[in-house]
Amino acid sequence: MRYIIIGAGAVGGAIGGRLAGAGHEVVAVARGAHLAALRESGLRLTVPDGQHTYRLPAVEGPAELGELRADDVLVLAVKTQDTVAALRDWGPAPVDGGGTAAERLPLLCAQNGVEGQRLALRVFQHVYGVCVWLPATFVEPGRVSAAGAPLTGILHLGRCPHGTDETVRRIAADLEKTRFLEAPVVPDVSRWQYAKLLSNLANALEAVTSTAGDRAGELYRRVRAEGEAVLDAAGIAYASAEEQRETRGHKVDLVPLDGAPRGGGSSWQSLSRGTGSIEADYLNGEIALLGRLHGVPTPLNDLLQRLANTFARERRAAGSMPVEELVRLADEAVAFVQES
Repeated sequence: MRYIIIGAGAVGGAIGGRLAGAGHEVVAVARGAHLAALRESGLRLTVPDGQHTYRLPAVEGPAELGELRADDVLVLAVKTQDTVAALRDWGPAPVDGGGTAAERLPLLCAQNGVEGQRLALRVFQHVYGVCVWLPATFVEPGRVSAAGAPLTGILHLGRCPHGTDETVRRIAADLEKTRFLEAPVVPDVSRWQYAKLLSNLANALEAVTSTAGDRAGELYRRVRAEGEAVLDAAGIAYASAEEQRETRGHKVDLVPLDGAPRGGGSSWQSLSRGTGSIEADYLNGEIALLGRLHGVPTPLNDLLQRLANTFARERRAAGSMPVEELVRLADEAVAFVQES
């Protein structure tokens, strides 16, 4: 199978690089300065086992590939806010032998949150969810780093909305042949994704303020508790912290990388690159949505969603709000809800 990585940034670049390193055919999809760097110098992937350069075909869209192949796998690794545009581009792409990508090809949603696959199911017939546990960094065009060891990442895979099939098992086998990715195939991938969503509620916190110290840690615990209360009220199952620790163990421990410091997670990186957008609407905003649907107040997630979007829109520096100010705003937001 040929893997087309739609959004060859941090996660997409790491997955694509590891697949290419194992001999799989990979196409990188990117735009702007990143696309230019990929075409000129290749994908430069820094990982604990060294620095690798992969000379991959790099395109901006499907038209540059002509007809897609019947054995293509589309890996959607753009941020959720860019999903609709990507689906609009790739869904109608013709496939050799007839039909379109939306009708015939498997689409893996390697994204944070759960909204990307919902959007994909409106367009594609064969959608697969991925719970991405793969810490990676992309802040410079053409360069991606992934500091996990001994594995680069763990990717739980399953059909959407549920189930498994032969296609996903073949994809998992390809991922595991890289020796740096573990890909459990599960019938309930959303249970792992919702558990990851609770962890990703810290992304906006990290984007807005420094997460060092007890005050930020305590605030995240409050934010997560709010998220758990919402999921419980909605009757949504999620893997427990204990099950996650047992599954992941020390398989993806972060180690220092020469010349590739890890500054922060995906939302922090969006601010650092000055993209003007951020994924908070689909992380903290997912909790806010469910809270409104099920009558559970979510003042802390509302606050982080609003602040993260403000930081992105105004291109403020990542982590530039003093944690004392953020805690004060959080306390005020909670008090306002309690008094209402």
